[in-house]
Amino acid sequence: MAENENEEIKKEEQEVEIVDNTENEINELTDRYKRLFAEFENYKKRTVKEKEGLRNMLVSDIMISILPVIDNMEKAISTGTDDKAYEDGIKMVLNQLKEVLAYNGVKEIETVGMPFDPELHEAVSHVTDDKLGKNIIKEEFRKGYIIGTKVIRHSMVIVAN
Repeated sequence: MAENENEEIKKEEQEVEIVDNTENEINELTDRYKRLFAEFENYKKRTVKEKEGLRNMLVSDIMISILPVIDNMEKAISTGTDDKAYEDGIKMVLNQLKEVLAYNGVKEIETVGMPFDPELHEAVSHVTDDKLGKNIIKEEFRKGYIIGTKVIRHSMVIVAN
């Protein structure tokens, strides 16, 4: 009987060892799965971010070539003309171009009355103006544009005080 008890104890010990090994293997596989899943999620996020960055870069390159056209159309409108139909046509084309900019995420940089920010603005002159505070933009020479957080063209401005 003692032999039977010893054999049963050994069997139980072996079964416990098998269960422990299986649990360890399950824990290890679960840990590997969680790590792999986290790596894949990071990969997806990184890929989306890279695609967005590439898209913004391509759009900004194209938009940079369109901005002088917009500048010239705005100058044409500000010059004025006696031909109302001609002026309306220029305004319509300008609005279409601005819609293209907006559709592609390009926004104008705010300037007049805003604090000067060298990341967004390029100061071409300083003036004294008692009505404005220190480093406040008084006038804009050329509009600046951003896409997302990237400046595609700095605003050219006159800064007060």
